[in-house]
Amino acid sequence: MQDASDTGVTALQRGGGLAAWRQIADALGHAIHSGEFAAGAQLPAESALAARFGVNRHTVRRALGVLAEGGLVRTSQGKGTFVEQGPLTYPIGPRTRFSEIVSRAGREAWGDLVSAAAVPADAEWAEALGIAPGAPILELLTRHLADGAPISTARTCLPLPRFSGFDAAYADCGSITRAYARFGVADYTRLSTRIGARPATAAEAGRLDIAPGRTVIALTSVNVDGEGRRIQATRSLFAADRVELVVE
Repeated sequence: MQDASDTGVTALQRGGGLAAWRQIADALGHAIHSGEFAAGAQLPAESALAARFGVNRHTVRRALGVLAEGGLVRTSQGKGTFVEQGPLTYPIGPRTRFSEIVSRAGREAWGDLVSAAAVPADAEWAEALGIAPGAPILELLTRHLADGAPISTARTCLPLPRFSGFDAAYADCGSITRAYARFGVADYTRLSTRIGARPATAAEAGRLDIAPGRTVIALTSVNVDGEGRRIQATRSLFAADRVELVVE
């Protein structure tokens, strides 16, 4: 990990009218743009930056917050602050597979299961899955990462009882495709995709390691199995700075 003292940053200018947090943000931003901190690299801890610049941690935290709002860094609770990597090219087509897309980009893919519950389908989920309102479905809340960086979070619903236990399979293998294989679904295709955008809520921002209110790309999709039966309805949110969607 590169230390702040290695960035070539000059000492803060006192009394010049430019706030300390702004100077720190500008200095770190310059170090990132010049390549002194590579994409994916971890920045020094707040305490180290505070000592280097002769300020308190609150001032450093404000500077890092500005960089996060500008899409230069992401802060992962309990892990630290990392330089954002370039956007991931993400094709949307008949066979959209997160793990395959991320792996083709030379990055490691994984999916975290945040929560799961069997619930009655509301009207919107029922229509998407082609089932009666109130029919039982399995609702999953997931988070999808590339090299440890959150790319998207999703709320996915599958019909029950066909996919009873799917949550455990997903938690074990970290992939929708691999979990489907355990239920005899060798292939599935995209029936429809709708794309929009909106600001992230605080909870969504927390799962994506972005500042609340940052723009997320919202995808609503339906997948079918090899026999054309609807097996999955999903509402996904992508960190807008981390993907470039390509509709095929």
